[in-house]
Amino acid sequence: MPERPELTVQGWGPPTGRVATVAAREGTDDGVLELAPDVHLGRTLPAGARRHLSRELGWTPRSTPPVPLAEVQLPPSRLDPAARVHLVALLGAEHVADDRTTRLAHAGGRSYLDLVRRRAGDASDAPDAVVFPADTAQVAALLRSCSQLGVVVVPYGGGTSGVGGLPGTDVDDRAVVAVDLRRMADVHAVDVPSSLVTVGPGLRGPDLETALAAQGLTLGHTPRSWEFATLGGCAATRSAGQSATGPGRFTDLVAGLTLATPTGVLTLGTTPGTTAGPDLLGLALGSEGTLGVITELRLRVRPAPRRTVHEGWSFRTWAAGLAALQRLARHDLLPDVVRLGDPDDTRATLLQGRGPGARLLRARSRTRRQGGGCLLVVGWAGLPTIVQARRSAAASVLRDGGATRLGRRPGQAWLRSRTAAPYLRDRLMDAGLLVAELDTAATWTQLPAVYDAARRSLVGSLSTSGRRPLVLTSVSSAWATGAALALTVLADRDDDLPLQQWLTAKRAATDAVLAAGGTLTHHSGIGADHRPWLTGVAGAPGVDVLRAVKAQLDPARICNPGVLLPD
Repeated sequence: MPERPELTVQGWGPPTGRVATVAAREGTDDGVLELAPDVHLGRTLPAGARRHLSRELGWTPRSTPPVPLAEVQLPPSRLDPAARVHLVALLGAEHVADDRTTRLAHAGGRSYLDLVRRRAGDASDAPDAVVFPADTAQVAALLRSCSQLGVVVVPYGGGTSGVGGLPGTDVDDRAVVAVDLRRMADVHAVDVPSSLVTVGPGLRGPDLETALAAQGLTLGHTPRSWEFATLGGCAATRSAGQSATGPGRFTDLVAGLTLATPTGVLTLGTTPGTTAGPDLLGLALGSEGTLGVITELRLRVRPAPRRTVHEGWSFRTWAAGLAALQRLARHDLLPDVVRLGDPDDTRATLLQGRGPGARLLRARSRTRRQGGGCLLVVGWAGLPTIVQARRSAAASVLRDGGATRLGRRPGQAWLRSRTAAPYLRDRLMDAGLLVAELDTAATWTQLPAVYDAARRSLVGSLSTSGRRPLVLTSVSSAWATGAALALTVLADRDDDLPLQQWLTAKRAATDAVLAAGGTLTHHSGIGADHRPWLTGVAGAPGVDVLRAVKAQLDPARICNPGVLLPD
């Protein structure tokens, strides 16, 4: 079986492998937290971060490590021996596994709720077996057989879902098989004249970029889970990515795909420029494994940029930063990367920063009541002359909006740190903190109200006597009509009722965001966490359409039944 590096944020123990640690580099002049790669995280937080969080949150630091692997409770496999024999006949004995280690490695995703359960030793969402098909034909045969056998199938790529996308649950308590796609991780073809690449769904972003670099090409999709997320998973969840303001949103990069279902194989979106009826490709994108398994992707690529520039700017207030981004959007001058931190987010970024850049932003920081400085990171990629022209035009708008340029060091620091949050989250959870995330999007007109509603709801839900959450908010991408917000929530964890603590806050915040005009999610998908709100967002007729499609392609309801569609 092909080896794959283990994801280091599973919550079963201390992180290992490539880990980034948050620290300020001595002598830098940007003042932005930088990351030292290839360092194993310690079990305690830096003293400065500990003091800051204790002061902000009313948090009592304590050691709350995950239970040892040996103490994790794993239910017995429900897979019928006869069904296992059938799966072995289809795939080979070496590609069907139901041992403890393999099942635990495929238990759930990376949401806060997933991690809380696993850290407490609860592996009730682990699959009953894991299978490793090699191609579309094997996946199609597997789905047909599981439909006949009454075995639930959950596709598994990188295991990075942040919304309960891999619940491993079924209302009828049927056996669950995880379909690990690591054997389907090849680059099948590169069509340079057409700017297309055909790949397997189990391929990871870094591996694709390495293969494309030899041809002078790039895909340019970089979600925060880039190190581990697979391309099939990005398609199934409509991944946004950190360059979504530019050409990096995954749905814009998919030219076509192959979807294996229990009733047949669909090849979607193969011909460019067609007007032959509705585009069925959109049904597969974002389907989260509920219709079948994506077995091949045809992706749009572009020439690798000859120049890439990332830099930082400072605004005195959040409102000024939003107004400047809106002007950039109106004049079609948005960079490829946009990240505007609010005052709380910026203060957290600068907590251990040094140098003139940090001093400038700190000088602009005010108390929570007065507002504070906001850090904007922007980035461009492409031909040198085009990058320079876009950068100069954007700089003029930003200066007119009251921004001060901080130079390239903040941008470079962001590049080094952009995939580090999951590692830091583990560290914070070890110390007794709730660390969870929300994401949404809204029009420019509604964005301030959505921002206020989300923060107000979270603070109200998580505040107790002497304790208050810290809500770090940023604009993570923008476009002509609006922008996306990413919120990271830190609070003193309720060790007695940790799940209920976040569920209560999440429900209140989601209701508040929707009431203010925001979307249910911008880049996380629906999963199990958001499915209760889907009917309100898509409408009852819309959900009925999705159910009808599922009934046609998956009549036995074996395809990831625990996500997307409400019960």
